[in-house]
Amino acid sequence: MHTSHTAASPRKQMLQAWWQAARPPFYIATLIPVLLGFVAAGKDFGRWDVAGLLGIMLICLLQHLAANLANDLFDHLLGVDTGDTIGGSRVIQQGKITPRALAVALVLLYGGTVACTAVGVSYFGLPRLWWVALFAMFSSYFYVAPPLRYGHRAMGEVMVFANMGLAMAGGTYYAFTGVFDARIVNLAMPVGLMVAGILYYQSLPEMETDKAAGKHTLANVLGPRLAVGVLLVWWPVVWGLLLRLWVTGAAGWPVLVGVAGSVPLHIILMRRVRSNGGHWLSLDAHGHLVRKMYLLCGVSLILSVLFR
Repeated sequence: MHTSHTAASPRKQMLQAWWQAARPPFYIATLIPVLLGFVAAGKDFGRWDVAGLLGIMLICLLQHLAANLANDLFDHLLGVDTGDTIGGSRVIQQGKITPRALAVALVLLYGGTVACTAVGVSYFGLPRLWWVALFAMFSSYFYVAPPLRYGHRAMGEVMVFANMGLAMAGGTYYAFTGVFDARIVNLAMPVGLMVAGILYYQSLPEMETDKAAGKHTLANVLGPRLAVGVLLVWWPVVWGLLLRLWVTGAAGWPVLVGVAGSVPLHIILMRRVRSNGGHWLSLDAHGHLVRKMYLLCGVSLILSVLFR
């Protein structure tokens, strides 16, 4: 009995390490745009293909996982994530997973993504879906990988907006309908902006350490004062886009619930940001408020399309 328990312990530790590297709490950033595209396609064209939805979800989750692992690997290799920083999952810094193991995992994940995409393109009969998949793979890999490293050049939020909004929500809609038009673009814009807002907030705690390591994020390019000002107006812009959908009839009343529910969270968040006393690393503890705002607004948007 004792031998069996001892043998099982390293396996459990290994699974926990990979779970930590995967960072599951952030997968809502993928689930919501895919579900939005699916529900919008169902309402507009009456296609409720659950098997197709599961296939698209698998491809997008593989992409998201690959992006997380690539971020860990290349930020470590480039000296951005060190013992003095809080970025990434920390599995390399804590000695739980080696850089080599992450590199092998990336090869397997991208290979699996290509294989699943090939099946998906055949299933939907839309070869142009390859362009969406290739853009997503390119973006997830070169977020921190040389030579582009666009996440180190203050372009992270722009690319996340394009990926989580137009590519995921719009690509899902296109897969089921063969159409990509203003209807899905208008729905995808606030979602993309919200996910970009999660990334933007996550960069605030490390404005100083990122800049010292040569990583230029939108936040540290703006500087502390302007960065906080941008955070202040970011979510009101999102609310404006959501309310516009309601006013124009593109979304139903549930979207109002998401907006109303996220306002107090935003007020709490801004109070904590303004009272940090220059201790930017302490803001990492409040990132859950941004994710909750996204969850509230994202789910309410999906329901508002479903019940419009």
